Amino acid sequence: MDQAFRNRQVMKADLRHAVETRGLRVVYQPIVSMETMRIASCEALCRWEHPEIGPISPAVFIPLAEEMGIVSEISTFMLEAATAECTKWPEPISVSVNLSAKDFRNDGVIVKVRRALEKSGLAPHRLEIEVTETALLDDKSQTGTYIEQLKALGVRIALDDFGTGYSSLSYLHTLPLDKVKIDRSFLID
Repeated sequence: MDQAFRNRQVMKADLRHAVETRGLRVVYQPIVSMETMRIASCEALCRWEHPEIGPISPAVFIPLAEEMGIVSEISTFMLEAATAECTKWPEPISVSVNLSAKDFRNDGVIVKVRRALEKSGLAPHRLEIEVTETALLDDKSQTGTYIEQLKALGVRIALDDFGTGYSSLSYLHTLPLDKVKIDRSFLID
């Protein structure tokens, strides 16, 4: 147990260092239109290559970052990197970026998105923000307000991992969502 605790502490220190020194990287998963069979957009995914251990799964380091209170710094990095990269792509292709539920706990999320768009020069309609069902469950009215403010900036909003929480379809019509991504656990069988 002592060794596991020490390993976890080292992992936290290494993750903090990676965030501070921009040691994380962004990879892009293409999303292909079924109508045209062309890339319509890409989802920006965060990756961490630990210098000694090798690749660390986001399923490991993102919860760790949330626990440490640095997940918003990762969100900022991802937004800035993804919007800057998307400006280099052909006009119809857009990019989507996942934001943490913690990003939706205050109105700093609006400033963060606006700043990334201004810094990169990306047209707002080419950015899609993915919000998790968890963020909606935390505080539906406040998150709904932030989503409306993001929509007013011109960005698109997707609800990610729908079905992982204990929500119902009934609240979906009250939110200005452009897309609902259903969790694969619903589709496996």
